[in-house]
Amino acid sequence: MTGDRPTVLITGASSGIGLATARDFARRGARLVLVSRSAEALGAAAESCTALGAEVLTAPADIGVAATVDAAFDAAVARFGRIDVVVNSAATVAYGRFVDVPPEIFDRVLRTNLTGTANVARAALKHFEAGGGGDLILVGSLLGKIAVPTMGSYVTGKWGVHGLARILQLEARAMDGVRVSLVSPGGVDTPVYAQAANYVGWEGRPPPPVDPPEKVAAAIVAAVGRQRRDRSVGLANEVIVLGFRALPAVFDALVTPLVKLAAHSRTPVSPWAGNVLEPQPAGEAEHGKWGRHWLRGVTAGTVAVAGGVAGAVLRGRSAGQDAVPGGAAQTPAERTRR
Repeated sequence: MTGDRPTVLITGASSGIGLATARDFARRGARLVLVSRSAEALGAAAESCTALGAEVLTAPADIGVAATVDAAFDAAVARFGRIDVVVNSAATVAYGRFVDVPPEIFDRVLRTNLTGTANVARAALKHFEAGGGGDLILVGSLLGKIAVPTMGSYVTGKWGVHGLARILQLEARAMDGVRVSLVSPGGVDTPVYAQAANYVGWEGRPPPPVDPPEKVAAAIVAAVGRQRRDRSVGLANEVIVLGFRALPAVFDALVTPLVKLAAHSRTPVSPWAGNVLEPQPAGEAEHGKWGRHWLRGVTAGTVAVAGGVAGAVLRGRSAGQDAVPGGAAQTPAERTRR
């Protein structure tokens, strides 16, 4: 990060990756504009950043509503004169099969994760073009590159975010001093899983390997001043994406049992909307409860399930057949008729 006390606007700043990022910038002497839906949670975030020496402005806003985003940017300019860096990390999650998630929940997740990202990007780019440049950093996800069951709205939104980021990166080539970066984390220890809307019956949890939010925050801070087309944060991310693209039959056979094993906890949850429709400030924090201690039992089960299903798929292939998850193998003649 260069410059004298840059002004950084962060959405989703009251919890998880956004809060970790705010604290990282605070330690570096940045002036902060913290944006989130909950004024109460923003107040706590502001106190922690002020204690680290930062000058802080809070701007409650729902990024899914363009007018509130514009108001937050206006407040930031009125207070600090300009904005140098914008980080969009706000997101919500819903668990459940596509047909089980209520339409209003599905739509609201998309409104926050995709439309909200577009609202923030539009405001940032207009400000940067008028003010001589700046950095827009979008938080994507490993799930913006692959597909998993029971997280349809989140996956759909993050695929859109990744597409939007690439469009903006191309268009930013004609904008002097404007840089657009994408940071794509895998499993991260934040409260988002417990805060999620849930219609699958079990509390969600981050799939291993689980990184601390500070690691993602460090990648975000490192992107300032140097555009990152896509910075992946997560030891297994590239391997998982390779499997999704290069071995789709194997991936499709593995993904459902692995999601049940690694991404669903054994804590039962009754159907609820989580923080999708309204913020839940009591549940907001920098870290969740998913440190590395819980992974020991999951790892052995993951290896067993992956080995068994992959072996079945590969045996089917070696016999000249395609293994179809949940169904019988197909002969070459049947494949030709597809």
